Amino acid sequence: MILITGGTGYIGSHTAVKLLEQNKNIIIMDNLYNSKKEVLTSIETITSKKPRFYQTDLLDISNLEQIFQENQIDCVIHFAGLKAVGESVEEPLKYFNNNITGTINLLMTMKKYNCKKIIFSSSATVYGTAETMPLNEDSPLGVTNPYGRTKLVIEDMLRDLHASDNEFGIVLLRYFNPIGAHKSGLIGENPNGIPNNLMPYICKVAKGDLHQLNVFGNNYDTIDGTGVRDYIHVEDLAAGHVKAYEKIKDVNGLFTYNLGTGNGYSVLQVVSAFEKANDIKINYKIAPRRSGDVATVYADTKKAETELGFIAEYGIEDMCRDSWNFYKNLR
Repeated sequence: MILITGGTGYIGSHTAVKLLEQNKNIIIMDNLYNSKKEVLTSIETITSKKPRFYQTDLLDISNLEQIFQENQIDCVIHFAGLKAVGESVEEPLKYFNNNITGTINLLMTMKKYNCKKIIFSSSATVYGTAETMPLNEDSPLGVTNPYGRTKLVIEDMLRDLHASDNEFGIVLLRYFNPIGAHKSGLIGENPNGIPNNLMPYICKVAKGDLHQLNVFGNNYDTIDGTGVRDYIHVEDLAAGHVKAYEKIKDVNGLFTYNLGTGNGYSVLQVVSAFEKANDIKINYKIAPRRSGDVATVYADTKKAETELGFIAEYGIEDMCRDSWNFYKNLR
């Protein structure tokens, strides 16, 4: 049985679908802070399977214990966490408490119930302001914001945990920038409130929910002055989690992989790709840089390709088309 924390969220829901399609037994827990319960209905519609769901929080140890008492959990895929860079700069203690304390509670409960397999949703933010691109798994680690710090601290905790008990099987997955949505249009990225990520912001402008896109900075040392990121289709990212599960289900060890495409696109290139894929003009304005943002980030993906057999299949226009296919039908 696989427990998915944050399983009604953007990446968690797509991973749940992939696992169910492979007849894996899963349980979803989520506090619905940044997701909606209707996602469970969409998962069931896509897969014709209804996973058990617990609405609870990793900060609630008694409810967390109940999940492990009621189910034979062999592996945890750990998505749950706050993830807005800007908010983390403004409210660092909120991020440290939720992300780090929540993970400590999870790991202590796993250890108590002898569950020693975990796949952790990490981030390319752990590379900080690395000078050399592309980033590989041995690139220097450092952070530029409290959100990134929570990811790095959790990675360190997991490294220390494995050093103390080598029966653990741990995979650290460092995501680059997930966008896109499921081909059905039933699940995708739909954050509560004003989005912090680029693609849902573009979609809100395309639909008329927001007047214009704010492009944060146009004086970076990049192709057009706007920030460059490695965007990966969420379906590819979900497939990477399935491959990570297959990697550790029967072996112990600690493994770290980048999940990206190896290609960088600027904000304005993504806007252009969206306009081309969907024949919609996006109104935007240049705004000041955001605190904690860096100019260019893209992945070296060779290790994941070699060890997991992971290769991203979708291109930037696929990501833009699928994102809009999901978002345009939201009410």
